[in-house]
Formats: sequence, structure tokens, C-alpha cells
Amino acid sequence: MDVQTKLAVLADAAKYDASCASSGTEKRDSRDGRSLGSTSNGICHAFTPDGRCVSLLKVLLTNWCVYDCLYCINRKSSDVKRARFAIDEVVQLTLSFYRRNVIEGLFLSSGIIRTPDYTMEQVIEVARRLREEEHFKGYIHLKTIPDASPELVERAGRYADRLSINIELPSAASLKALAPEKDAGGIERTMSRIHLRLQAAKDAKRAAEAIRALPGAAASAARPPSFAPAGQSTQLIVGADASDDRTVLQLSSRLYTAQRLRRVYYSAYSPIPHASSQLPPQAAPLLREHRLYQADWLMRFYGFGADEIVTEAGFLSLRHDPKLAWALAHPEGFPLDVDRAPREALLRVPGLGVGSVDKLVAARQHRRLRRADLLALGPSARKALPFLVAIDHRPQPADVQALARPGPQAQQAALF
Repeated sequence: MDVQTKLAVLADAAKYDASCASSGTEKRDSRDGRSLGSTSNGICHAFTPDGRCVSLLKVLLTNWCVYDCLYCINRKSSDVKRARFAIDEVVQLTLSFYRRNVIEGLFLSSGIIRTPDYTMEQVIEVARRLREEEHFKGYIHLKTIPDASPELVERAGRYADRLSINIELPSAASLKALAPEKDAGGIERTMSRIHLRLQAAKDAKRAAEAIRALPGAAASAARPPSFAPAGQSTQLIVGADASDDRTVLQLSSRLYTAQRLRRVYYSAYSPIPHASSQLPPQAAPLLREHRLYQADWLMRFYGFGADEIVTEAGFLSLRHDPKLAWALAHPEGFPLDVDRAPREALLRVPGLGVGSVDKLVAARQHRRLRRADLLALGPSARKALPFLVAIDHRPQPADVQALARPGPQAQQAALF
């Protein structure tokens, strides 16, 4: 099989992994004259054979796999076309695409061949050759293989900007039923090891910077080796089991708190050929995936807890975004006086983002705010008007009722 055919197979096989986006890594460039590539914040696209916008070459090393996870198109029992890259083929593809200004980096995952450690060694070797032999300074995201040894995870972090290991399903019971070879506890233990190593690397970097700042210290003093400076992430498949949105968000909240994950990605389950009867016959609504991302944002930046975002039924509203649904369910908390309400309360007002709230808080230090100040924040601020009181503005009950009326329901679209 030639390299182009392998690329078509293995880029297509990688499209189900949503956790390839990244940000927050260390900036690097190739101005030393012998290196290749650079990194910057916000790399978030992937290369696919159908011509969609690209920034990362997103491929599997192979879609052969000894595991038989029922939800996975690349499972052992799946009747799909198989391919496997040689290590040098991935290295040369990455360099070739970069030189043609098609990509800024590599996202590399793999099916599990032989053993987890053998597979992890192959994935690491791609990154090692890019960094040490080709002096590639672009972005590299490596998928950590479940059950790989701690020593290999440590090696992977030396070369990767970001590491990720997919927890896959919201409950250990579901993972045991649908992916019996995988161990939810083992996945979280690997996350914990990565988290501790990330913290150790940050502490060493701060200590080195403090030493260099001392009078008489050499500015060129040795810097400690970096370890996955863009942190770690994971992915959850939504709708492959009976878990509700509360369960999903509670798990995400715990991972953000305990493991300090940069991101949890959500992937709506899409039926696969010759699927097991244990899986649902219908795709999960993409709107459900979208609502989970919105709720995730509320937890990370707006002070919401996982339990308060979701309704008593356990699922997010598909008719209203989570912040609006929460506000409509708590009329006793509104309207808020825009001149007196604390920042954390304003963050819960539909239509107000973090930046908008900070502008309002800064402006009210100097004068009373008016309706025009709210409208100047942009079109989305109109959604906030029914929940706020200003010196020349007082909402009417009909304003909230108009927001409560649902718009047309979004139609389910194909996942790919």
C-alpha cells in the first residue's frame, strides 16, 4: 500500500477523536537556522483527505487494534480497511506538509498493536525523530496508550506539547461493558501520573527562573527539561450508553479539579457498521454535544457547578442554552441591578460574557450605567436586558417570556 493510500485510510480513521485541539504550549521558532517549525497558541484544526481547513496532520499510526471496544470503528472485529504507517513515513509526511505550509504540527494516535508498551514506543519514536533528528519545533500532540508503562508516558512528555488519554465513557460500568479490555481506574491513574509530572515540571521551571533572577546569576543558566507544556486532555463519547448529562458533567468537573485537565472534549456517538446490539441504533443529537460544550464552558469560566446546570431530569435543555435555561429556572434571582450586583452574579446573566462583565464592573466605578452601555457590548447583550436593571431600564415580564419561547428545533446532522 502506498503512502497516499495509507494517509487516506489513517486520516479518516482518526476523525473520530475530537481531542486534537490545543493551546497554551511554549512558543518556539526556528530562527537558529538549523531547526524547522514553530508553535503558537490556538492550534485547533486537523488535516483530513476531504479538503477541510487544516493546521494539524491528524492521523493514526495504524488502525489495526487488538482491543474490541464495541463503539470503535477500528475495533478488532470490525470489517474495515487496515493500514499501518512506518515510523519514517509519518516523520516525512509531517515535514512535507509543514514545508508546504499545510500544517503547523502533528496529532498522532494509534490502534493498539502487540502490546500497549510496544505501541507507545512506536508513537514516541515518531516524536523523538522529529525533535532530535529533524529539529522540528512545531506542535506535537501524542495520544497516550491505555496501560502503557509510566516510563513511556514520561518519555512521551519530553517530546510532546500535549498528552491525552481518552476516558471514553462516563462510567466505569459502561466502559467495562463496551470496552472490556480497558480499565477506567487505570486510565485515571495514568492521568494522575501525568498531572503530577506536569506540576513537577512547572515547579522546576519556576525555581530555575527565580535563580536566574538573582543578582549575578547567569542568564544562560540551564533550564529544566519541559514536560508536555500544553497539559493533558481527554475525550468522552456521549450517547453510546445510558449516562445522562449530569453524570457526564460531574465526571468532567472531577477531572478538571483532580487532574487539572486543560480540556474535556465531547463526541456525540455515531452508529458504526455492524454495530453490537448493546449500542443504540440512533446517533446522539449533535445539539446535545453542543450543549455539553456550553455547560463545560460555564463550569470552567463562569462559576457554575455541574449539579446546578442540569435539570432534575438529568439532561440539558435542547431548546435553550444552559445559561438561559438556568436563568429561566431561577426567576427569584433576577433582575439584577447592573450597578450593584457582584461580578459572580453578573456572570450568570444570559448574554454577558466574561469580557462584557469585566467592562461593566470597570465602568461602574466611575458612573451609573445606562441601557446604552449594555447595548454597546454587542448584539448578544440584548439577551441580557430582561435580566438587568439600569438607571434608565427596567425589564417587563413579557421580555423574559419572549426569551422562554423556544425557537425552531435544530435538525440532527450527519456526524461526518
